[in-house]
Amino acid sequence: MSSSSASSVAAKAVSTSGQYNSRYISKKMSSSPMMMEASAEEESHFALILGKPGGGKGTISGKILKDFPQFHHVSSGDLLRNHVRKETTLGIKAAQYMKEGKLVPDDLMVGLVMDESTQYLEKGESLLLDGFPRTVVQAKALSDSVHIDMVVNLDIPNETIVERLTDRWIHEPSGRIYSYAYKPPKVEGLDDETGEPLVQRHDDKPETVRARLEQYDESTSPLVQYYENNGVLKSFHGTQSDVIYPKVKSWLEKCFDHHQ
Repeated sequence: MSSSSASSVAAKAVSTSGQYNSRYISKKMSSSPMMMEASAEEESHFALILGKPGGGKGTISGKILKDFPQFHHVSSGDLLRNHVRKETTLGIKAAQYMKEGKLVPDDLMVGLVMDESTQYLEKGESLLLDGFPRTVVQAKALSDSVHIDMVVNLDIPNETIVERLTDRWIHEPSGRIYSYAYKPPKVEGLDDETGEPLVQRHDDKPETVRARLEQYDESTSPLVQYYENNGVLKSFHGTQSDVIYPKVKSWLEKCFDHHQ
């Protein structure tokens, strides 16, 4: 499909309110009269990756993209920042909410995600979405526009993440970062080059990390249950990415084989 026709579909899929019309994209993809021509809907897959902050989601995502090159990685956070920076129509709307300290509405976030995703899905390519949805309400809004095929849920123990994140200390003037597990300073508590004291950022303090993780658990537990009930989610437990990832890879391979 040409870029112009892709843009046309994206434009038609969005109503005047900015919301995507339910299933328009899927119907458009499968409308070919040629029985032998595989539709993009059959070839493309929409996957989500869920995981706690500091739980190795970025590492696992990188490994998935390397082993499954058919995936395009879409980070909702990066997407939002890019639209705001470029001052697109959606970006300008989002910026208004952000300036007022409000959360960007769900329909607007779905619009941003689908605006980015349509061009790939129509070509039969697959998406790995990171950072959205975060709640069941958002998941249902997203499901009005696209079918979610598989959800990878990284279930890392909170204490493992607390240990990992609270191990980080910095030298504020230079920005040098130390980790007592991976990159310790030569003298405990002091910067290698200046001998000045190291400090721990507020976000890296144990109580702050725990509070953030508890908030994540509270908001995403229903989301995990929602996708489990839909039969598309698999949870992976562990403390090390190198141990968890082979299981993730094996499950994704089975999912792709099943959908062929």
